[in-house]
Amino acid sequence: MAAPSAPRPPRPRKEPQPLVIPRSAAEEQRLRLERLMRNPEKTVPIPEKLNEWAPRPPPEFVRDVMGSSAGAGSGEFHVYRHLRRREYQRQDFMDAMAEKQRLDEEFQKKLERNKMIAEEQTAKRRRKRSGLLPLSWLRWRTTVPTADAA
Repeated sequence: MAAPSAPRPPRPRKEPQPLVIPRSAAEEQRLRLERLMRNPEKTVPIPEKLNEWAPRPPPEFVRDVMGSSAGAGSGEFHVYRHLRRREYQRQDFMDAMAEKQRLDEEFQKKLERNKMIAEEQTAKRRRKRSGLLPLSWLRWRTTVPTADAA
């Protein structure tokens, strides 16, 4: 038998929390934030990004090659159907990845173009403020008030 030990001290009681049922997504988010902010020192688990689905690679060696002779059994159709489905999934995945890559390249080109335009505008303003632009450029940018406008 185990030796008798000293009795445990009683656990501290938690104060009861009121039951709140969120009525909207915003209220649910507010309740979660309040719960997190009750103890700001506590670490918050941040889930890792899930890996994208990818089809499994084709086998190195195919053992059951379908022949072209007549008289295939009734089970061969199901084998063919699964192979066909897997191949279609692989092709769809490759098409989706190519489309994603194309969109990423377009986005990067657009970012570069916007960055270049912004840099040109900044350089133009810099030249304007330093007085390096010709006065003819400033003339058409400024409007002279006329007597009719007053």
